[in-house]
Amino acid sequence: MQTFDQSSETNLNQIPAKESNFLDQNPHLEPSANFPGFDQNNPPPPDLINTCVHCGFCLATCPSYRVIGKEMDSPRGRIYLMDAINKGEAPLAKATSEHFDSCLGCLACVTTCPSGVQYDRLIAATRPQVERNVPRNLGDRLIRTLIFSLFPYLDRLRPLLVPLYLYQKLGIKNLVRSTGLLPKISPRLAAMESILPEINSSAFQDNLPTVIPAQGEKRYRVGMILGCVQRLFFSPVNEATARVLTANGCEVIIPKSQGCCAALPEHQGQTEQSHVLIKQMIDSFADTGVDAIIINAAGCGHTLKEYGHIMRDDPEYRDKAKEFAGKVRDVQEFLAEVGLTAHLSPLVEGEDLTIVYQDACHLLHGQKISIQPRELLTQIPGVKLREPVDAALCCGSAGVYNMLQPEVADELGQQKVQNLLNTGATVIASANPGCSLQIKKHLELQGKQVTLKHPMELLDDSIRGVKI
Repeated sequence: MQTFDQSSETNLNQIPAKESNFLDQNPHLEPSANFPGFDQNNPPPPDLINTCVHCGFCLATCPSYRVIGKEMDSPRGRIYLMDAINKGEAPLAKATSEHFDSCLGCLACVTTCPSGVQYDRLIAATRPQVERNVPRNLGDRLIRTLIFSLFPYLDRLRPLLVPLYLYQKLGIKNLVRSTGLLPKISPRLAAMESILPEINSSAFQDNLPTVIPAQGEKRYRVGMILGCVQRLFFSPVNEATARVLTANGCEVIIPKSQGCCAALPEHQGQTEQSHVLIKQMIDSFADTGVDAIIINAAGCGHTLKEYGHIMRDDPEYRDKAKEFAGKVRDVQEFLAEVGLTAHLSPLVEGEDLTIVYQDACHLLHGQKISIQPRELLTQIPGVKLREPVDAALCCGSAGVYNMLQPEVADELGQQKVQNLLNTGATVIASANPGCSLQIKKHLELQGKQVTLKHPMELLDDSIRGVKI
């Protein structure tokens, strides 16, 4: 499948797997050409680039390479490209930046690499360079402005719930989709519309108080991050998480001043915006005296744990960020560590319940959390876990990737859902809101009705004796 426009004046897709020079592939350019390169504000470090030995182990696990099939849309190819730009052998321009944009940031290559290449650090350093130095076309600018101006801000996003609610309830959604016009007008807007979750009454209110006491003996005092998209569209997950924590002896503190964790802008190179949001998050938990800061969304959790690195050059927040990150725990990681004390009941009567757990990339590859969710789910009486083929392959959500690169994302989503369905499980457990939206979309496209829940919702049902 070919996704990207090949009309750019320099085609880098055909750089071979072995060492190559940009100029060798583009003889029409003079060696003395004054290529625009990375600026001096934290470019990809050459010492990290040089750890890549070009073995190619990353290719089989890279979702963009598997779909697009081009060397330059693989981790190895992008590292070659970073090196060429550093050496002045390739420009930082539209033709090269497309290959960085094609990266989902799933970090599967980091898990796979036998040489320990820190590709996560390399792509994180490259994306701000692209945003600062490569002009985008009007369509790109508009969709990115829409995303970054809305999604991280609850006070801007919540007023849109009313028209979105009416859009769904009055049947306008079905009419728009039946015409098939939106994908032709704007594939990206169509992709955004296609993953719109069901709006219900819980999205219009915050039901969680600032302090929720532990049930029984208090074992821990924990802070809880609600998220932005999670808070509006997946509020039942937050409520279930709070109930599971309190049922297992945790006093839960929820500062009202918290906002977005900055995962969305940070992953897309919006450095200034991400730093502002990070400072707000750190300040909101200052002086709360919590033992841990709990998050139930995989992508958010990975960024929260990276605060120390992200803010390393900020003299005021450097130490605060490091201390904050040291307390962050994914809720599944935390509960597996401290142990469940609440009584668990079967989720169905008189038979086993088959569940397939969907590994979110930023849990599996970013935080190295895989065993813990499975350990928790199998403690529920009657639960049988099944494992899908290609469990470590990205579903195509990747933050806002499925809105910015919908063709690649759709192919990955189709593969992921088919692999989940092939297990025969009756319930899919997904610990990331973006993954859940992507999976739900492709279940609907395939005409399948399978229960999709966050592991905390399943644990909460088991604790409260609710049957599926």
